[in-house]
Amino acid sequence: TTLTVKNFLLMSGLNLSTFSLKPFPLVLSLPTRIKITSRFAHTVITSKIINRANESREATFEVELPKTAFITNFSMSIDGKVYPGIIKEKASAQREYDAAVSQGQSAGLVKITGRKLEQFHVSVSIAAASKVTFELVYEELLKRQLGLFELLIKVRPQQLVKHFQIDVHIFEPQGIRFLETDSTFMTNELTEALTKVQNETKAHILFKPTVDQQKVNPELDETLLNGDFLVRYDVKRVATAGDIQIVNGYFVHYFAPQEMPVFPKNVIFVIDRSGSMAGRKIEQTREALLKILQDLRPEDHFSCITFNNKVSEWKSALLQATAENVASAAGFVQTIMARGGTDINHALLTAVRVLDKAERLPEQSVSMIILLTDGQPTSGESKVEVIQENIQKAVNGKYALFCLGFGFDVSYNFLEKMALSNGGIARRLYENADAALQLQGFYQEVATPILMKIEMRYPENAVEGLTKNNFKLFFEGSEIIVSGKISNELDLLPHGSDLTLKEEANVKEKEQVFQNQSYIFGNFIERLWAYLTIQQLLEKSISAQEEQQKALEARALELSLQYGFVTPLTSMVVTKPTGQQQTELANKPTEAGKWVLNSPLGMCGC
Repeated sequence: TTLTVKNFLLMSGLNLSTFSLKPFPLVLSLPTRIKITSRFAHTVITSKIINRANESREATFEVELPKTAFITNFSMSIDGKVYPGIIKEKASAQREYDAAVSQGQSAGLVKITGRKLEQFHVSVSIAAASKVTFELVYEELLKRQLGLFELLIKVRPQQLVKHFQIDVHIFEPQGIRFLETDSTFMTNELTEALTKVQNETKAHILFKPTVDQQKVNPELDETLLNGDFLVRYDVKRVATAGDIQIVNGYFVHYFAPQEMPVFPKNVIFVIDRSGSMAGRKIEQTREALLKILQDLRPEDHFSCITFNNKVSEWKSALLQATAENVASAAGFVQTIMARGGTDINHALLTAVRVLDKAERLPEQSVSMIILLTDGQPTSGESKVEVIQENIQKAVNGKYALFCLGFGFDVSYNFLEKMALSNGGIARRLYENADAALQLQGFYQEVATPILMKIEMRYPENAVEGLTKNNFKLFFEGSEIIVSGKISNELDLLPHGSDLTLKEEANVKEKEQVFQNQSYIFGNFIERLWAYLTIQQLLEKSISAQEEQQKALEARALELSLQYGFVTPLTSMVVTKPTGQQQTELANKPTEAGKWVLNSPLGMCGC
C-alpha cells in the first residue's frame, strides 16, 4: 500500500517548480487500518483533506496496493455528500466510460507501478474552505513465502500530516510463532512512535508519529515518511494434517508440514543469451546464476543450457552438484555473451531431452526446468502456439517448467500459459538494480521441494465449491490453502492429505473460535473462499481451451460481482460532482502485457 496525497493548483500553464503552493489543501488525517484474520487482510485507508485557499484547488488521492489485492470499495465525501464507486461488469463499465469520454471527460484508473504494487489514483476539485474525505478498501490473502507472511505498506504522504497512523490487528487462532516490523525510513525519533503488543493468538501494531516526529529536522516542514513499512509473521504449527477454521458454514484448511526431508532436485537452467540480453541484463543473470550454483545441494543434479539462435550445452547430461562440477559450471556461466536471435523452442526441447535420457538419478527426486528470457521467439519455431504445444507434448506432465520473463519486451502471456500448462509458474523480473536478487529469490522459493503429488481429501457430499485441492509440488516455507462450503448437517469434518495424515475437525467447536470477536470483519472465510476461487478460476482460464475459458471467466465474473471485488473482469465506476471530469474508471491490471490508460490521450500505463 502506498499512501500519497498530491495537491495541484488549477491554473493553466503554471510552472509548479517555481511557485509556492501555500496555502495548499492540507491533509488533516491519513489513517490506515488493517485487520488480518487467518492470513486474510482487510485494509481501509482514509484521507481527510481541507482546502485552506480562497479558491478551488485540486486534491489527488493515490494509493499503491499489492497486486494480489482486490479493491472492494471506494468513496469520496465532499462537504457531506458521498460519491461512491460502483463495481460493474467490465464491458458495461467501459460503455459508461466511453459515453463520458464522448462528452469530453477523462477517466482515472489503476495501473501497475512495480514488481509488487499497483496504483489507485483519483483527483477531485474542492472549493475554498471545503473538505473531502477519500476512503479505499481492499482485501488480500497473504501468501507464505520462505517461511513468513509479509504485509507491505508503501508510505508517501509528501507532507506533514496532523493525524497519521498505521494500525494493524492480527488474529491467528493457530498462535503467532514470530512477529517483526521493518521500515526503510525509520529513525530513532520515529521508533518511539511505534508500539507492538502480542499475546498467544493476537498482535497489535500501531505506528502513530506526531508532526514533530515526522519532520526531517525541526526547521523544515519536510516529512521523513517516504518508503516501505513491513509486517512479517508466521504461525505455530503441529505435526497434523493441517489446521481447519470454520465460520458460518465456510471452511479454510491450511497445510504446511514442518521439518520434512528435502527431495533432491534435477534442475536445468535454460538461459537466453540473445542480443537483447546484452549489457546489464546478462551481467545480472551471470551474477545470480553464480550464487544459485553455490546454493545447489550435493545430492542435486543439474545442467546449464544457453541459447540465442543456437543452443549451447554446458554438458549433454545431468551431473551431480559436486564442488568440482559446480566450479566447472561457474566457469561456463562466466563465458556467457549476449548476441544473436532467440530460439526458445529448440532450447526447451533440448532441456526436456536431457531430462528424458538422464540415468542414475535419485529415485525420489523432483525434475524441473527454469527458463529465463527477455524477448520473443525470433529464430527457429517462432509461433508461440506451436511452441506451447511442442513443449507440453514433450514434457507430458513429467517435469515442472518455471518461466521467468526479464523486462517488458517479453511476451508474458506466452510464458505464463506455457508454465501453467506444465506444472510451474511464471514470474516477471523487473529491470532495476536488484534484478539479480529477484532471480535468486525466485530460485530460493523452488529450491526445497518436500512433497510431491499432494491431494487434500474431504468426505464426499460433505463439502461443495471446493477450491483447488491437488498440488503437484510443495516447497518448504510455503503453504497449501483449500477452502469450501460445508454441508448443513455435518458435525465432524474429516480431512487429510494423500491418505497419510488424517484428522477430524469439530464444526461447532471450530466456529466458536471466531464468535464475538470485534476485530473479525463479516463472513471473512466466505470472502476468503470467494477471493481464492476467483484467483484460481482466472489462473486456470489462462491455459484453458476457448470454450472452457469462457465458462471459467463467466463463473469468476459472477463471483466478482456477488462479492464486490474489482478483478480483471470487473471495473469500478467513480462519479464526481457535476461540472468536473465526471466519470473515472478503475480497472484491475494484470501482469500479462502492457496496460493502456483509459484516457483520451491513450498514455501507456506500465
